[in-house]
Amino acid sequence: MEFTLKTTIKATAKQIYKAWLSTQGHTKMTGGVAFISDKVGDSFTAWGDHIKGKNLVLEPYHKIVQSWRGSDFKNTDEDSQIEIILNEIEAETELTLNHTNTPEDKDSEHYVEGWKRHYFEPMKAYFEFKK
Repeated sequence: MEFTLKTTIKATAKQIYKAWLSTQGHTKMTGGVAFISDKVGDSFTAWGDHIKGKNLVLEPYHKIVQSWRGSDFKNTDEDSQIEIILNEIEAETELTLNHTNTPEDKDSEHYVEGWKRHYFEPMKAYFEFKK
């Protein structure tokens, strides 16, 4: 199963990219504890080990591709994958999220709501407050 989400955040692509790929930034912008780096091949955790994955492709300030595995995945489930595309438009950045290979036994709305509630909403608040 796969889906695509888009949102606009009042921040530069560089600010979002750097925050996503740093332990301190990711933790602050989402409110969930994360350990992450900006190196291809490095593993990461987010939301206190609820999410685990690996950085697969990193194109500074434009694209992030990561394997993504939730703690609710079954042992037999393959890792899902996220692709984040950052497109800066004036003082804002359009973030496009493509999430592929999510477990078939989960409703896609479960993941869509999770992205909105645990990422997009706190990210918007974080960058708005940071201004």
